[in-house]
Amino acid sequence: MFFANIAPEPSFFHSLFTRPADAGPFQRTLSEIQMSEPLVECVPNFSEGTDLRRVQSIVAAMRVPGVSLLDFSMDADHNRSVVTIAGSPSAIVEAAVRGAGKAVELIDLTRQQGVHPRIGAADVIPFVPISGIKLEQCVLLARQTGLEIWRRYGVPVFFYEAAAARPDRANLEDIRRGQFEGLRDAVRNDSSSRPDLGGPGLHPTAGACAVGARKFLVEYNIYFDSSDVAAARAIAREVRTASSGLKGVKALGVLAHGRAQLNMSITDFQVTPLSLVFRKVSALATRHKVAPVSGEIIGLLPEAACERDSDWMRQLSEFNPQTKILEQRLAAPLAWPGETSAGSQTPESPR
Repeated sequence: MFFANIAPEPSFFHSLFTRPADAGPFQRTLSEIQMSEPLVECVPNFSEGTDLRRVQSIVAAMRVPGVSLLDFSMDADHNRSVVTIAGSPSAIVEAAVRGAGKAVELIDLTRQQGVHPRIGAADVIPFVPISGIKLEQCVLLARQTGLEIWRRYGVPVFFYEAAAARPDRANLEDIRRGQFEGLRDAVRNDSSSRPDLGGPGLHPTAGACAVGARKFLVEYNIYFDSSDVAAARAIAREVRTASSGLKGVKALGVLAHGRAQLNMSITDFQVTPLSLVFRKVSALATRHKVAPVSGEIIGLLPEAACERDSDWMRQLSEFNPQTKILEQRLAAPLAWPGETSAGSQTPESPR
């Protein structure tokens, strides 16, 4: 069902979806968009990280006039891809919806496995204000996106972070507890577990989609000189906010690419700089007889989060400011899959 308290105004809905479905290729630069209208970032996460052609098809489906591709990466062990796009509000909603639709078509969660938790083929779709728009307005974009995903593809939606329809669903990890398989069973037996929109059951192969609105965060992974995943999990427990660790840090210990990995989301890098996170993790690693040997940023890093000449940045694998800093990528977007005029069409893969 769709809760009345999260339904948008009809005039706002109409303004978001009046762009022709058969509109031609993207013509305007992001610089032109920034000068004329609000600019929004969207970072969809899809539950596919092993098949490059599938990932490219999903990314290509998001090619909408008024939207540029900033980054996309895939990871086979996580079996996950992360895409960053930016554009005007109306266009970014349509792009996200189309990407979700292609994911529904190509991804079967009953056959999908990876170390990263997931509940859906289009697992997470957050909207982030860049310029000329407030977080509260991005909440409306999230609500519209969820409604369109349910209407077009029959995939139920949970709203999270600033877009949460219930206080207990603000944290994504609470929604994703039990993953696709556990949630599929829970919604059958417990009405309180059912989606905010659609359902009550999950889509049989595409699960559900978590759609939200949030501020900028940093996805930061640290690899250790060991395959001891128990050590990574212990460090994750001690560093994450939920266990009275660092403020604004979500963490998960996994085995990825043959090494123990600490997978983190830094939700407030101004309160908790990444240099502080790295120092804390390094100290905990010493206690658990492992050491951090490399790091990686998934997606893009805002300039404000950069700490030049810091230990954590020196450990980043193949970090190129021109391709990994948000503001620089906004000025020089990637080519969409199938284009050859700018950027690279091959996603990054962690090493």
